[in-house]
Amino acid sequence: MTVFDERIRNLRMEMDKGNIDFYLIPTADDHSSEYISDYYKVRHFYAGFTGSAGTLLIGRDMAGLWTDGRYFIQAENQLQGSEVELFRMGSDGVSTVSEYLKKHMPEGGTLAFDGQVVDLAQGRSYEKIMKSLKGRILWDKDIAGSLWAERPKRASAPVYELELKYAGKSRRDKLDELHQFMEKRGSSEVLLASLEDIAWLLNLRGDDVKHTPVFLAFAQVLVDKVLLYVYKQAFSEELCGKLSEDGIELRNYEDIYKDLTALEGGELLYDEAKINYALSQCIPSDVEIIPVDINQTIPKSIKNKTELDNLRKVHIKDGIAMTKFMYWLKKNVGKRAISEISASDYLGELRKAIDTYLDLSFDTISAYKEHGAMMHYSAVPETDAALKGEGMLLVDSGGQYYEGTTDVTRTFVLGKISDEQKKHFTLTAKSMLNLANAKFLYGCSGYTLDILARGPLWNIGIDYRCGTGHGVGYLLSVHEAPNGFRWKRVPERNDSSVLEEGMVTTDEPGVYIEGSHGIRTENELICVKDEMNEYGQFMRFEMLTFVPVDLDGIDTRWLSPEDIWQLNKYHKEVYEKISPYLNEDEKKWLQTYTRSIGETR
Repeated sequence: MTVFDERIRNLRMEMDKGNIDFYLIPTADDHSSEYISDYYKVRHFYAGFTGSAGTLLIGRDMAGLWTDGRYFIQAENQLQGSEVELFRMGSDGVSTVSEYLKKHMPEGGTLAFDGQVVDLAQGRSYEKIMKSLKGRILWDKDIAGSLWAERPKRASAPVYELELKYAGKSRRDKLDELHQFMEKRGSSEVLLASLEDIAWLLNLRGDDVKHTPVFLAFAQVLVDKVLLYVYKQAFSEELCGKLSEDGIELRNYEDIYKDLTALEGGELLYDEAKINYALSQCIPSDVEIIPVDINQTIPKSIKNKTELDNLRKVHIKDGIAMTKFMYWLKKNVGKRAISEISASDYLGELRKAIDTYLDLSFDTISAYKEHGAMMHYSAVPETDAALKGEGMLLVDSGGQYYEGTTDVTRTFVLGKISDEQKKHFTLTAKSMLNLANAKFLYGCSGYTLDILARGPLWNIGIDYRCGTGHGVGYLLSVHEAPNGFRWKRVPERNDSSVLEEGMVTTDEPGVYIEGSHGIRTENELICVKDEMNEYGQFMRFEMLTFVPVDLDGIDTRWLSPEDIWQLNKYHKEVYEKISPYLNEDEKKWLQTYTRSIGETR
C-alpha cells in the first residue's frame, strides 16, 4: 500500500462516518485559479499527481483521477502502484466526472466536496445530478483538507503597486469604467473572486501563488467604495494610505463569507464561473443575482497601448536571453556536462540578469529525447537526463517582468536526428507560421483559426492532445481566458472568444511521440487590425516572440515556397531585432541560424 492509498483509506473512514458515497477533490482554490498555492494542493496530497489540472474522485471502493491530454504520460507514471485509476479526459469511451457520478451514485446517495474550491457553475451541475437521484450534497466542510496534518498555511506575501508606466491606466479609471458597466447592467454591487481580475483592476501584484504575481483576495465593488478582503499584514502602511484615497477599504480575508450573509436586497453582479459554490450559498435569497461574463466586466485580456509597448520591449529582452541560451547550448553540448536541470538553470540565470525581471512565469520544461513527449514534463534529480550530441531538447519557458509575461518554446537539435524527426520538426514550424501569418475577418475566434496550425500535422495523421494556444496575462497568469486556439470547444476552458485587437495569444503546435521525442515551437502573437474594405474589418497577428527556429531540424522537402518565405522573413526579423545586443561571436552564429534557406517565392 502506498502512502497515498493509506491517506485515501483514512479519508474513506471519515466518509463512512458521514455516510458519504463519493468525495470530490478538484485542483482549485477559493478563487477558481488555474495555478494554486501549496495550501490548496489537497488533490496532490491524496494522489501524488503533480500536474496543474485534474480532479480526484474518491468512492467507497474506487479512486479515479481525471486529467487532460497534457498530463496522460505524467499521470500514468505518478499513479503507478497506487489504487488511483487514470481517466483520460476527452478520450473515446471515457466518462466525465459528472457522467461517472450519474452512473455510479446510488439513489439517495451523498456527494461531498469543499464548497470553497468548487466553482458555482460546476457545483450547480452536481446539484442537478444529485437532485435527479434524490440525493444530497455536503459542501460546508473541508473534510479531506482537515486530515492533512502538516498542511501549509495560506500565503500572505507583501503586496506591491504596479506603476502607471507599466499598467497604462490608473485604478481610478478602471473603477470608473467598471461603475459605468454596473450602471448599464442595473447593478449596485459586483462580487469578484478571481485573483487575476482583482490584481488587474486595482493595479496591485503579489506573490501568493508560485510564478503568478497575485495575492489572495476577494472584492466587493460598490458604487462609492471597494471592500477588499485580504490578509492585511501583506499591505504596507503607505500602500494602505494610497488605497484608502481611492476608496478601497481593507477587510479580513476570511470575513467575506460572513459578510455576504448580511446583504439585504439589491442587485449583485458576478460571474458564475469565477465564484465558488460556498460564496453563492452565503448570499441571501432576497438579493437579485445578475450573472455576467467576467471578461466583459474586467477586460484585462485586451491590452492597452502602454501594456503592448511594454510587451514588445520585454519580448526583445526575453528573446535575447533565449538566443544566448541557444548559442551556449549549441556550442557546449557534447563537450561539457549539461543535463536537463543544469540547462534550465542556465536559462534561468540569463533571465534573472534582465533589469525588470521578477520571476519565471512557470516552472521551466526542459525535456530531452523521450521526455519531450510528456507535454508538461518536470525534470527532477531522479529523472534528470544528461544531454548528448544527439536527439532534441524541448525547452518551454517564460518570465514575469514589470513589462509583462512571456512564454516561449523552442526545440533544439543537439546532433543527429532521424528523417522522421526532421519531418515532425519541420511540420511543427510550418504549423506555427501558418497560424501566425493568418489574415482573417473580424468575428473569427481561435476555434475558427485552429485548423491553420493543426492542418499540416493532421495531413500526416498526427494530432496533439491540447489547444494550439492560450491567452497570456500582463504580469499575471501565463494562461488567461477568453482567447485561445482550439479545434473543439471545451466549456471549462472558456477560450473561444472573438479575437479582439490587443489580445495576446500563444501559437504552439507540437508533435509528441511517446517513448521517442517531443517537439513544440511556440510564439506569442498580438491581434491587430489590418485593412477595412467592403467585406469588413480584416485582422492579422503581429509577432511578439523573436527567437530562432533551429534550422538544424528543418527539411525543406516538407515546406512549400510560401512556407520557406515565411520562415526566412521571420528569421530576418529575429536577426534585426536581436543581433544588436549580442557580442561578435554570438552575432556571427546568429547570422548562420537565421540565414535564408531554400527557394523564395
